[in-house]
This record gives sequence, C-alpha cells and structure tokens, in this order.
Amino acid sequence: MISLESKKTHINQLIERCKKNDSTAQMQVYDAYYKAMYNTSYRILKDEFEAEDLIQEAFLTAFSKLHTFKGEVTFGAWLKRIVINKSLTQLKKNIRYDEVKMEVVSNYEVEETTIDYSSLNVKQVMDSLQSLKNSYRVILTLNLIEGYDYEEISQILKYTNENVRTTISRAKKKLKQVLLANTNKTQVYGG
Repeated sequence: MISLESKKTHINQLIERCKKNDSTAQMQVYDAYYKAMYNTSYRILKDEFEAEDLIQEAFLTAFSKLHTFKGEVTFGAWLKRIVINKSLTQLKKNIRYDEVKMEVVSNYEVEETTIDYSSLNVKQVMDSLQSLKNSYRVILTLNLIEGYDYEEISQILKYTNENVRTTISRAKKKLKQVLLANTNKTQVYGG
C-alpha cells in the first residue's frame, strides 16, 4: 500500500519532470488524473464528447501553465479548478446556462414530506441531480459533489454570496421534489 505522503512526493516529482516537457511524465500525470477530471467536467456539461474534448484542452492548458503552479494547493485541486472553469465557460458558450432564472419551488409540499433516504441509491440521486435545470445542477455539483463552499462557488460562478445561498437552497428543494416524485413512482409501480 502506497502511503499518501509517498504518492504526493511521486506526483510532485512528476510535475517537476512535466515542467521540463518530459512527455512520459505528462502521460503519467494524465493517466493519474484523467478519470476524476472527466467525471467533474461531465457532471457540468452532461455531454460525453464535450467533456472528452474539454479534458484534452484542460490538460494542454495545465501543462502550458505549469510554471504558474506554486504548490499552495495540491496539483489535483489546481487542475480541477482549470477543468471546472473551462467546463463553465463551455456551458455558457452553449447558451445552456440560464444565469439566475429562478424556479419557484413551493415550500409546503417539500417541507411536509419526508424521504426514506435509506431506500435511495447513489444512481437515483445522481440521475435526479442530472435532471435538474443547468443552474441548479451546476451549483449542486460544485457544492455537494466537488465540495466547494459558498464563498468558493461565488468566486467560480461570479455570483454574490447571497445569490449562491439562495440558489443552493432552491436547488436542494427542487432535488428533493424530484427524488420524492421518483420514489413515489417506484413505490406505486414496484420499481
């Protein structure tokens, strides 16, 4: 079992070799981070081919800007920020990104009903998340899956903190509604 410290040292050594345009090291870094970065991009773009293209572009950008990587965060976190920024830019280019068109979510039906979370599986939650409109899907992906806090999300999306809080709150209520509807369908139709 490789320790976390030796893995970090290995990655740092690879990064130093990448800075010298060592193509073998670049391929090893690509192989180590490709899947996680692809998943991040795909969750934002919802398109396999776009995510694939974007990842290629993100790695090219990362390798060409490697001199700006100072090691204040892990390389993976630095690369993920490039992937997220490029994914959001691509989403906006596609004019699929409705900035702040808020959907009205009625409070009473969501607040009153409880979901048996133990009966949910990851696929149900991810499918429900993918079915949300883009602004909700992106903001919940950044918050719940990528683990960014409100402050970081407001910087990434260029929203006010207030807008981030409101959008996340509404998106969570909408996700709960979708999960409830899907859970009820499953119970009524037996799966």
